[in-house]
Amino acid sequence: MKLQLLSDLHLETEDFAPQPVPGADVLVLAGDIDASWQGFERFADWPVPVLFVAGNHEFDGRELSLAWPALRAEAHRLGWTMLERESTILQDTAGQRVRFVGTIRWSDFDLFGLSNRDGTMRAAGYFMRLMRATLHGADFDAAAVRDESLACRAWLHSTLMEPADGRWDKTVVVTHFAPSLLSADPRYGKQPGTASFCNADDDLLSWADLWLHGHLHCRHDYQVPRPGRAPTRVVCQARGLAQKGEDLGYDSDKLIEI
Repeated sequence: MKLQLLSDLHLETEDFAPQPVPGADVLVLAGDIDASWQGFERFADWPVPVLFVAGNHEFDGRELSLAWPALRAEAHRLGWTMLERESTILQDTAGQRVRFVGTIRWSDFDLFGLSNRDGTMRAAGYFMRLMRATLHGADFDAAAVRDESLACRAWLHSTLMEPADGRWDKTVVVTHFAPSLLSADPRYGKQPGTASFCNADDDLLSWADLWLHGHLHCRHDYQVPRPGRAPTRVVCQARGLAQKGEDLGYDSDKLIEI
């Protein structure tokens, strides 16, 4: 199965017109496509199935308890499959069954350990003020983000532990937030704010054959060894902001094979 992966397009401010890639079996949208949602129309009537995992900027200025069902309704209208703490199985023309496991994941701020959590949560305050979101009428602050993140993590762990029992051949995880410090943006490295972009989900990587994510405005394609098995491949194909030069070297036509 060949996948086209797009994320961090930020069509609310960026002028970019993605095109279907010949040979792709599935389009995966890994979040931060358009904070206004208007750019979603570019992916209506896409020639292959579209799997969508939301990013944090899909909720800018919104009340999450209302935005989630509205976002799901919009995905349904466009013919997408939205995955939030959900999985789906797709079969390619060769008969391979691929399980896609998807959640936004959010940040739990434990990237650098418990002793550094307070510092990473303070650093997150800047990003949450920019986001201006609420949850049940209260500010969607770092503490609320952590609560949501832990629920995502618990679901992800439980789902990845499920035995295949002949139902699928490969597992692809799709999250918006990165699963490892290995995905950190090299421009910023190890600093408290990095915990707003990466989680320490390294212990879960071995349960996936492929892990796709966004959120970092840079590209990654690396492998994590699994004893006795093929390594887990981790891919981030974020475009980022052209106004900052983050799109240099970006290849929207890259195909990822599983």
